[in-house]
Amino acid sequence: MKIGDIVYGKVTNILGYGAFVVVDDYDGLIHISEFSDHFVRDIKDFVNIGDEVKLKIIEIDEANKRLKLSYKQIHKSRGVRCQVPTYTIGFETIKEQLPTWIEEAKEHENN
Repeated sequence: MKIGDIVYGKVTNILGYGAFVVVDDYDGLIHISEFSDHFVRDIKDFVNIGDEVKLKIIEIDEANKRLKLSYKQIHKSRGVRCQVPTYTIGFETIKEQLPTWIEEAKEHENN
């Protein structure tokens, strides 16, 4: 194996910062930044544990049998774009909201 090679690996674990993959007898990491050029909300939007995925080697640590891998260099970006939240300025007390909540709850029960 060398840097730039295309390999297949099996996803063994997913954490907030990346996914761990086994490629032959090497342990690999796909850092969250290597999934997409866009904001990545959840790595599970790209891979799940047990998936066999095509990846590109971007770094090799022969002494520790570890690889740094890229998903985005092989696959078209499927990232979920971040949406800017909208906020409503204002405040209503619970007393003011209670009749609306009760009415919504009644409608929900009837459906």
